[in-house]
Amino acid sequence: MANKVVRIILIIVLFIVFFELGLFGSYTIVTSEAPNIQGLIDMQISKISSFFSPEKVNDVLIKDPTPVTISNKKDIALQLESLSQVDGVNYESINVTTYEDTENNEFNVTIEALGYASPNSTSGQIVISQTPSYKIIANGVASYKGTGLLVDKNTVTINSVLKLY
Repeated sequence: MANKVVRIILIIVLFIVFFELGLFGSYTIVTSEAPNIQGLIDMQISKISSFFSPEKVNDVLIKDPTPVTISNKKDIALQLESLSQVDGVNYESINVTTYEDTENNEFNVTIEALGYASPNSTSGQIVISQTPSYKIIANGVASYKGTGLLVDKNTVTINSVLKLY
């Protein structure tokens, strides 16, 4: 049993050593200089430790998005409709959230809305459905203006358009 544990630890150490040697070799090839070994190792350790820092883990795992109320829902609905190429967007279904601090003058927001497809015609009849056909997810930049919180419609970008069944 102890022999297997020693073998696994040896394999991990050899993997790390070969990785570091490859890193130093590629650094030498790319920069045509001898690598600063201590600087490269310190950089790797700081990046890895910052990735696993408790602040970042808590922000990702625990923090819920903050819902925000915007003043220009109709303009954003029209912009979503034109960008996502759906036939209509229900502006009452628009949900705007952010993970950033809302005290800032400008912050990124996530916009979710329901979109509708064109009416289906069957044997001369037009059937208009009240059920949405798409879920649109977009990003934009919100800022405080004179009339309240507004999303700049020029910053709206579509992340995905999901077909609802």
